[in-house]
Amino acid sequence: MDGVKCQQPGCAGTIEGGFCDRCGLEPVGAPATVGLPMTVTVAPPGSGSSVSGTLSGRSGSSPSRRGSGRVSSRRNLGLGIVTVPPPPAIDPEQAVLAVPEVPPHKRFCPNPECDDGHGNPTPLSKRQSGHCPQCGRRYSFVPTLQRGDLVAEQYEVRGCLAFGGLGWIYLAKDNTLGRWVVLKGLLNTADESAAAAAVAERQFLAAVKHPNIVGIYNFVKRGAEGFIVMEYVGGPTLKEIRKTRGPLPPAEAIACVHRVLGAFGYLHRQGLVYCDFKPDNFMLEGDPPDVKLIDMGGVRRLADTGGDVYGTQGYSAPEAGDGPTVASDLYTVGRSLAVLLMDFRFQSAHRFTLPSPAEQSVLAAHEPLYRCLLKATARDPDQRFQSAEEMADQLSGALRAVSADVATPHPVDSALFGGDALTAHEEEEGAPPGAALLPELKVDSDDPGASFLLGTAGVAAPARRAALLREALPRFPASAELPLRLARALLDLHSFDEAELELAKVAREDPFDWRVRWYRARALLAQGKPAEAKRELDAVYAEVPGEPAAQLGLALAAELAGDEATAIRLYDLVSRIDPAFVTASFGLGRCLERAGRRDEAARAYGRVPQTSSLYAAAQAALARALIRTNPTTPGADQLRQASAVFEALALEGTNGARLRVEVLETALSLLQGATLPEDGSLVLLGQPFRERHLRRGLEQALRQLARLEGDRARQVMLIDRANAVRPRTLL
Repeated sequence: MDGVKCQQPGCAGTIEGGFCDRCGLEPVGAPATVGLPMTVTVAPPGSGSSVSGTLSGRSGSSPSRRGSGRVSSRRNLGLGIVTVPPPPAIDPEQAVLAVPEVPPHKRFCPNPECDDGHGNPTPLSKRQSGHCPQCGRRYSFVPTLQRGDLVAEQYEVRGCLAFGGLGWIYLAKDNTLGRWVVLKGLLNTADESAAAAAVAERQFLAAVKHPNIVGIYNFVKRGAEGFIVMEYVGGPTLKEIRKTRGPLPPAEAIACVHRVLGAFGYLHRQGLVYCDFKPDNFMLEGDPPDVKLIDMGGVRRLADTGGDVYGTQGYSAPEAGDGPTVASDLYTVGRSLAVLLMDFRFQSAHRFTLPSPAEQSVLAAHEPLYRCLLKATARDPDQRFQSAEEMADQLSGALRAVSADVATPHPVDSALFGGDALTAHEEEEGAPPGAALLPELKVDSDDPGASFLLGTAGVAAPARRAALLREALPRFPASAELPLRLARALLDLHSFDEAELELAKVAREDPFDWRVRWYRARALLAQGKPAEAKRELDAVYAEVPGEPAAQLGLALAAELAGDEATAIRLYDLVSRIDPAFVTASFGLGRCLERAGRRDEAARAYGRVPQTSSLYAAAQAALARALIRTNPTTPGADQLRQASAVFEALALEGTNGARLRVEVLETALSLLQGATLPEDGSLVLLGQPFRERHLRRGLEQALRQLARLEGDRARQVMLIDRANAVRPRTLL
């Protein structure tokens, strides 16, 4: 199928090597097996011992649980937003350990039943081999292969590269194909259960093929010992990069983790879980660089009910001892991202928690990123991301937020929300924000009622739409979209109690469907209850932290509830991520004006792009912000800027005449109030900044506005104002 266009929704990529070069997914229709959460035996982090238990994971059904399925391409690390520096070239033989030895603090008894009396695996720090003093079981941490050894008459060993939770990693040369390879053996060569598992259960890894996963070439034996033969990846691990450079820049760390989620999504679709992910286990390679998931020794089948599953303290989920799941896998990804970003005691004081933004400036500076980390590492598996695709979608939003820049924004169409709602409404001067400015949700194409909804999209009348949806409900009993859309139509009819009944039905079926909260917030805003709406929208933001629409919704509610600080922060973020969300620019300008931050407000209105249908309205708002006398009076510079904006706009009709009146009235009041002295060099709308000239210009502007006014009483009022302001003459 190579060379054909990818059929994933919204993807313009091409299939290369069995995967799309843009979204990273398999071709549509390719077979995939997905296992269910199950009971397994799990080793405590880094110990080699095991405990057993059961985890009943939740299978999510709402759009937030599936995600859009879009991940970055192999040639596009960082989504084209951030450039990750390529790693230096590494000579494979230079990476070989001079003295391969397992450090004493990493030696534990291999017996699952053996502990130190406090639930911890028995340490074996004194010797590299021998018998456990607690249970008597034989152990050995000595590598069994030496330089020059030939394995399977093909792989010539050059030495040890590293050691991990499951075994020694050897560098070898494939004498048949003339390439470098890695042999993964057993760390504790006396661990019979681990040896049996490796021999009997690891050959399935040869079928794992993904551009971001180390290639598994073969599975060979040397005597009783088994080895996985893997691709050699010539680059540093993210742990090594982190150790050398310290905490990584947020955009760079997110880019690398976002990229590796494509590999996790592939594994999960094959019914596999990685189990022991950490910065040690993925590498940066090549120029341009890309990441690759390595050390596949801990990969397990979701449906496998036996065998040890290894994890690492500080990365493993709280329920890791109950068995591996997709949610526990994604937990390790979230913890790894946190470790790449900041220094904190992740294996002790914060073993299952994150530092607060007050403790870590990177979290305080990047709220969407912080919320992504909170969701990924929630204690309750049901509160986490439920698929790698979902997590990748939200992390891509966090990456755009981290890299937000008005000069070079990186907008992207959301899989969950429609565009800015303000462009569909006529901007009215002084009109307060409300429910109408919340972006609309997109129809979930996988919902049983999706086709019906798309067929009725042209029905605009809320009453007719509600009637059609009521008739359709019995035909699609499994649909969540139909009752949600019925609730939406009922909100337009102000039937709030009926709408809540429909929303409650969806919530009973799926308590994690955040769309219920979104529509409840819309209802609360429409009823003048912004504080309650803010709580609902904050919960939505926690569920989809990478969505600008969710941030915008919370900003709207915060503004109405009087929380100006939150509103300003989120409006600013959204307008920097995507200036096409002009609701955010107008909201930011409003809030800054109320705070007396005149010049900042003007810059906020200036973010609205010229391509927007509301550009002229934004420029008019900019001019008004510059000349408002409350809470502070403008200066000469503000008057000059407002005049320049007006002249550049060349507004005609009522709006132009009204703005002209406002500029000249403000200038005249400042002059008469002795706030500003007369200055003939300052010209406003063709009039020198002198009282006589300003009065003449204002009189003309008022008479022009009167001619355009359709209401007779208002015409008379405007003429009276013009007569009152006209300059005094001797005639």
